[in-house]
Amino acid sequence: MTIQNAHRLAATLAFLIILTFFSSTLIAELLGNDRVISATKHAIVYGIWLLVPVMALTGITGMKLAPKASSGPIGRKKKRMPIIALNGLLILIPAAIYLDHLASQGLMTGVFWWVQGLELTAGAANLILMGLNVIDGRRLRPRSRRE
Repeated sequence: MTIQNAHRLAATLAFLIILTFFSSTLIAELLGNDRVISATKHAIVYGIWLLVPVMALTGITGMKLAPKASSGPIGRKKKRMPIIALNGLLILIPAAIYLDHLASQGLMTGVFWWVQGLELTAGAANLILMGLNVIDGRRLRPRSRRE
């Protein structure tokens, strides 16, 4: 497997994992009861153990592919990545762990819903930023390979 394929696979998997966390949260909250919400929060915490190394692999392979690039599509991707990473490390992971704790204790009060709103907002931001990275990444591929 080439480094480009590893990067593409890791980035796709990371995007799909975050999309799964986001959509399962929305579905659980809109259609489920407290037990379903709690189980979803618990599953997301376990999923973090897959997401973190996949995100790290995405960053490492991306840096190896273009270590000195700072403009154009690669420059834009490089500017987004620290935001995505910090959003994940400072908001999404702590929020997921805290929400799992609250839900497992049956404490779905105002604090739970406030943190849940923050988590959904941060998750949507990461999905948008990662989607923009996918678009810029596709612009880097030769035209014949895109068709």
